[in-house]
Amino acid sequence: MVIMAHGTELGIKRYLPMLHTALPRFELNIPLRIAHYLAQVGHESMSFVYTEEIASGTGYEGREDLGNTESGDGVRFKGRGLIQLTGRDNYTAYANYLSVDLLQPGNETLVSSTPEYALDVNLWFWEKRRLNGYADSDDLKAITRRVNGGCNGLEDRKQYLHRAKFFLLP
Repeated sequence: MVIMAHGTELGIKRYLPMLHTALPRFELNIPLRIAHYLAQVGHESMSFVYTEEIASGTGYEGREDLGNTESGDGVRFKGRGLIQLTGRDNYTAYANYLSVDLLQPGNETLVSSTPEYALDVNLWFWEKRRLNGYADSDDLKAITRRVNGGCNGLEDRKQYLHRAKFFLLP
C-alpha cells in the first residue's frame, strides 16, 4: 500500500494477483518499467480506487482526434480502466483486440466494471503506445504525454514514481 498511497486494501488486493500474472506478458518485467507503469496507473486510478473518469465526459464531445463523431460519444466513451481509455477510436481498437463488442450500447462500461478488463485495457494501451522504451529511458514526461495527451498531474505521477523506485529498484 505504500506505493499506492491513496488506495484501499480491497482495491490493491483486487488487482495485485492479476498484476503478477499480467505484467510479464507485456514485458513489464524490469523494475524501472514496473515503477513507471505503477506511477501512471497510480495517478490515473488514484491508487486503484477509480476505474472510470469522475468527469462526465462532455469535454470530449465532438473530439474528432478521439473518433468522437456521433452525438453523445464524449460521455459514452469517457475515460475508463486503470489508465483511462478515452474516445470511440480507442474503444474500437481495444474491442477489436479483445474480441468483445464494446460499441454495443452499455458495453462500454465493461472496461470499468470488469476488473480484468480495467487492468487489461491499460496493459494493452501501454504496449500499443510502446511505453516500455520510454520507461527504460526513465522519461516520465514522455510517458505522461502519451498516456494523458499532456502533462496533467505530472507532480503526482512523480511522487508515485519516487515511491515505486524506492521499493522496486536496488
